[in-house]
Amino acid sequence: MSDILCDIADGVAVVTINRPDLRNSVTYAMWREFGDIFAHLSGDRTVRSIILTGAGGDFSAGADVAEFATVREDLEKAKAYEVAVDYGCAGIAHAAKPVIAVNLGYTLGGGAHLAMSTDFRFAHKNAKFGIPAARLSIVYGVEATRKLLALVGLTEAKRILYSAERFDADHALRIGFVDRVCEDPMAEALAYARDLASRAPLTQGGAKYILNGLSFGTFDEDDANALIDVAAASNDYAEGRAAFAEKRDPQFKGR
Repeated sequence: MSDILCDIADGVAVVTINRPDLRNSVTYAMWREFGDIFAHLSGDRTVRSIILTGAGGDFSAGADVAEFATVREDLEKAKAYEVAVDYGCAGIAHAAKPVIAVNLGYTLGGGAHLAMSTDFRFAHKNAKFGIPAARLSIVYGVEATRKLLALVGLTEAKRILYSAERFDADHALRIGFVDRVCEDPMAEALAYARDLASRAPLTQGGAKYILNGLSFGTFDEDDANALIDVAAASNDYAEGRAAFAEKRDPQFKGR
């Protein structure tokens, strides 16, 4: 059985971290696999939105610390490990589709980085969050810290990273770490994903690139203008105009 599962139905891909006996902790190999999976889904026109979740009762307790003695045993390997983490999370963040995290149980450490790489986070009311780097003498990575800062602001980011304390779903909602707290986050995420799947994918992909770029400091105006031009010259733009004139729902194809 794969450590990461992917099922696609009705335009929605559900990616599931599948190590429930280990609270869905993430191995070095899995970080690379995340990047490959999300790159593939980003280019698949049959996929219009994506949900990321964990099997069993947790989203992810973070990196598999048990393998650190081999995969992060010295400075060179620690650097290579961070490259793999950033590759996996960048695949999520840069996917040209809406991505929703469904947070059950624990979302900790590297699991928090996975969640913060999505566009939206729907949490169960009993979910717990935290970044325990200060308990391991690890400096949380630059890309992960940039995402945390963009979501919760400077003082809350410092509090989370300095203290390594866990916080509940209500606090996560108050500080902006999650977007919704509910009894059945998967059901609500599926409903939202299906709704988003009916909207113009070129609009969503362009908006995601611009907003993330401005927020994370990676914005390139030429790339943004290229996405604007692609949408303006697309069949979807013609379909949107026609649907508006004919008072019907548009049928977008992503081209």
